[in-house]
Amino acid sequence: MAEGKGRVCVTGGTGFLGSWIIKSLLENGYYVNTTIRPDPDGKRDISFLTNLPDATERLHFFNADLSNPESFSTAVEGCIGIFHTASPIDFAVSEPEEIVTKRTVDGALGILKACVNSKTVKRFIYTSSGSAVSFNGKDKQVLDETDWSDVDLLRTVKPFAWSYAVSKTLAEKAVLEFGQQNGINVVTLILPFIVGPFICPKLPDSIDKALVLVLGKKEQIGVIRFHMVHVDDVARAHIYLLENHVPRGRYNCSPFIVTIEEMSKLFSAKYPEFQILSVDELKEVKGARLPHLNSKKLVDAGFEFKYSVGDMFDDAIQCCKEKGYL
Repeated sequence: MAEGKGRVCVTGGTGFLGSWIIKSLLENGYYVNTTIRPDPDGKRDISFLTNLPDATERLHFFNADLSNPESFSTAVEGCIGIFHTASPIDFAVSEPEEIVTKRTVDGALGILKACVNSKTVKRFIYTSSGSAVSFNGKDKQVLDETDWSDVDLLRTVKPFAWSYAVSKTLAEKAVLEFGQQNGINVVTLILPFIVGPFICPKLPDSIDKALVLVLGKKEQIGVIRFHMVHVDDVARAHIYLLENHVPRGRYNCSPFIVTIEEMSKLFSAKYPEFQILSVDELKEVKGARLPHLNSKKLVDAGFEFKYSVGDMFDDAIQCCKEKGYL
């Protein structure tokens, strides 16, 4: 029996991005397999996924864990595309970096091996991160797909979230190399801070940081210039890369670079109900000034970004209000 536009697999389906991609895929007529970590006690609430329109008929759950790469094989069977969003996130480096990196790389390669065995997968889309690009020791304000983070430098300097950056950099290189060697069509989508609405119950970390001025967390400001994208544009970009014959390889997906001062002006003008730090008050604040990730390659491949900076923040703030975070 025909399955709509086909069956695809989304790893990490309970996460901010994974869940939004699932929502978008269902809206676009796909059947979706998604992987979630085993939950022996049955305590995890996944109703935000099971309650999605058409989920009863077209969304199927599989237990899988990156620590056991073979556990993904059943979820991959019969799929035409894979969206690999699952990734260990350990900003506090509570585990040794080598262990986190091994889990990230081995998990991704295990899923790719399942793709080879399936004989049905036409494209593997790996969700990468700006952290695999930005930390390269060069004083460049604009980066493109030829830029990579320097793993040795990350391991030496150990900036915030350095372990995550190492794992994402090495995993992205590994999946591109595996695809090249094994004839699997691999594309990677390099993402900045993702902002916008969310259906997962927990406040996403990227929104928490992007709305730091609105949430009144001055002491938590760690970034003073953000590269950003709307979550729906990210989901649309993933699906675009599946549906269109664009060249394999890396694609930046980051249309905006926004300073904390610009955010202060925007929030103060549009949301007078919040106590927003003024531009003058922010002059003393120190933090990372992230480079712009040039997305010309993705746009030249035919993708169109739909949302503005204002849309990103409006949608995120409205969602936070509805869920009681504001």
